[in-house]
Amino acid sequence: MIPYGTQTISEEDIKAVSEALKGDFLSTGPLVLKFEAAFAKYVGSKYAVAVSSGTAALHLSCLASNLKQGDEVITSPMTFVATANAALYCQAKPVFVDVNGDGLIDESKIEEKISGKTKAIIPVHYSGLPCSMEVIHQIAQKHNLIVIEDAAHALGAEYKGKKIGSCAYSDMTIFSFHPVKHITTGEGGMITTNSKELYEKLCSLRNHGLMKSHKESWLQELEYLGYNYRLTDFQCALGLSQLEHLGGFLKRRKEIAAKYDQAFRNLPITAPQSKDNSYHLYVIQVKDSKTRLKLFNHLRKNDIFCQVHYLPIYQHPYYQRLGYKKGLCREAEAFYERILSIPIHPKLTSAQQDFVIEKIKEGL
Repeated sequence: MIPYGTQTISEEDIKAVSEALKGDFLSTGPLVLKFEAAFAKYVGSKYAVAVSSGTAALHLSCLASNLKQGDEVITSPMTFVATANAALYCQAKPVFVDVNGDGLIDESKIEEKISGKTKAIIPVHYSGLPCSMEVIHQIAQKHNLIVIEDAAHALGAEYKGKKIGSCAYSDMTIFSFHPVKHITTGEGGMITTNSKELYEKLCSLRNHGLMKSHKESWLQELEYLGYNYRLTDFQCALGLSQLEHLGGFLKRRKEIAAKYDQAFRNLPITAPQSKDNSYHLYVIQVKDSKTRLKLFNHLRKNDIFCQVHYLPIYQHPYYQRLGYKKGLCREAEAFYERILSIPIHPKLTSAQQDFVIEKIKEGL
């Protein structure tokens, strides 16, 4: 079977984890700080906070933004459910803005969804392609809103010469280290920021809301109602090792994308192309839902594991029960009917990619 995405684990990664397991700390040790420092340096932010998952990163970013019941959060429907769920965890309401032809939030439609209850905007760098962050940042400043970039797909992507995660146009950026992402820690995530205040609050919130007291050296006092969202030292050892290979991972993903671009040039397929894309996913768009289903079944029949990313969030049964209706974001719904994610990951061989291309041509 050829998966659409999978982890790439080297002997160096295994050795790094093994050495960490033999060390004095399994959790809350020096490797966490080392991983955070290395990650912040790579993306160009002042601070980085390692957490247990990308979902935890979203949740803590919303908590640090002081989201509460009655607040509204603007985001995209074309993303994994965790993006909007994080607002619900804080009892805030997700407000969905339609997408453009690449599946990114349509910045021209954001302001019409802003109300007196709006507190934050969470743009999603879908598939690894950056959103128009400068425009979004200007809108946020105009309305005094917090910006949290969902960069779960976008490690290594760039926008206007700066790495996504530098927070040049946002208050916080979140990343995921799930096995199919650019680097993995098994499960895990990261939040970057340039705000010392947010950094300190995030560090507290991931550790139950505790902060060291100035009264006694041993005392930790509960300042916030936080969570246990810590990342272990041996996971950070894997993250550090993976980070060293990230350049090679990105290079290979772009090589695969370029080959697909060339192969599909004369076919009825559309795919986003950008030098700034980090290609977590390679998403093709075909004519319609019938064509997509036919192609999906043909690829699966040939042991090519493709996927659809994503059903617009508000169309999930849970969100329907909350009162969201189909037809809310027509471009997102039309986009969903045509898309298919095909294999792209560093372990994909040239022969495997040739086979995928051959079967896509057959299926069409």
